[in-house]
Amino acid sequence: MHRRLRVSFAVLVVALGGGLVGGAWGQSPPSPASVAAEPWGTVTRVPAEPTAHRVWVNDRVLRHSLLFDADTGRMLGAVDSATALSARPPYLAPDRGELYVIETFYSRGLRGARSDQVAIYDDETLAVIDEVAIPARSADTGQGVALGAVLDAERFLVVLNQSPASSVSVVDLRERRFVEEVVTGGCSMVYAVDAQRFGMLCGDGTALLVELDEEGRKRRTVASEPFFDVVQDPITVAGVRDGSTWYFASFEGWLYEVDFSGETPVARAPWSLFSEAEREAGWRIGGVQHLAFHRASRRLFSIVHQGGPGSHKEPGPEIWVYDVDARKRRRQIEAPNVLVPFVRPFLEIEGEGFAASLLRWVLPSPGVHTIAVTQDETPLLFARNVDLGAVGVLDARTGEHVGDLEEVGLSGPMLVVP
Repeated sequence: MHRRLRVSFAVLVVALGGGLVGGAWGQSPPSPASVAAEPWGTVTRVPAEPTAHRVWVNDRVLRHSLLFDADTGRMLGAVDSATALSARPPYLAPDRGELYVIETFYSRGLRGARSDQVAIYDDETLAVIDEVAIPARSADTGQGVALGAVLDAERFLVVLNQSPASSVSVVDLRERRFVEEVVTGGCSMVYAVDAQRFGMLCGDGTALLVELDEEGRKRRTVASEPFFDVVQDPITVAGVRDGSTWYFASFEGWLYEVDFSGETPVARAPWSLFSEAEREAGWRIGGVQHLAFHRASRRLFSIVHQGGPGSHKEPGPEIWVYDVDARKRRRQIEAPNVLVPFVRPFLEIEGEGFAASLLRWVLPSPGVHTIAVTQDETPLLFARNVDLGAVGVLDARTGEHVGDLEEVGLSGPMLVVP
């Protein structure tokens, strides 16, 4: 069938709505009397024994982040965000039993005197248990990538500032206090390295290593040699971590490995994610949080699409899987069609059956912008489109589409896994 006819038929299906309920034609929604009422006044807790397949999904419209268990598809809880371009993602400290949200407030709603703080949540009750005031210049890109990090040992949270000068605010999580602001002129984003060190990317094509002392104050900063061209082929800020090494992809599809383990950051020679034939065919990286890395298997996942220069924010129809040690691609995965699970709840269509199959056939896949992978022995790969409130779930080992997370909000860029 012609693509335009298929899309038009999809619109007709959506318009009919209630005619496709429960996977059968003409079935009516359940009456209110037949639906058991949920008990009032019951306070639940996030299960204390976490599974490896949990994921935080943020929503930039409703300004919150939702916690899902991908094994059951259940939403376990939510934390709020404050005034921002987008809901900032939560930063996790599982050993402390806490998570943190960077918040910005204005005395007149969207204007007036500004105040910034770090809200501290209990990770079982998801209740705010404390707040730490920080300088009123925390950065907000609207995408949420690398705006902060909990350093190893979970003693310090580092928050990126932009005013427009770049700096970071250091928060002592044990003492629950702001320590100091570290000026990092020309360098931005935050990439955890160990308990007292983190990396940054700089506007002159270098990487910066920042080391703190035992109290969280600046001990020293040191820059690498220039290793990428910020004009001809810049790298994206959506890096992924492998111990003290971070991987970054350039707009043109070169992968850089930056080693922060020594006294000075060192960037290894980059390698190409694409063959010459693939480059000629227009294959490029794209998306927002477009890389994911599974440490045990040494597999790097990258969202890709076919486009021209400047299309690095476009969603991708495929996810390519690389062996970083061999520097070779091992698999190509079709991105899940997240439009289907986004539309399905509005039509009250079950996940299986004729109506669901019809939706999958008529609705075109919009591609995905964001991916994240769990770090267990049976890893799941999560994928989302920033404009749709659904997340596709894949088996990261095989690429098989194993399910979807529905009703995760309206739209948003970030996914956070433990």
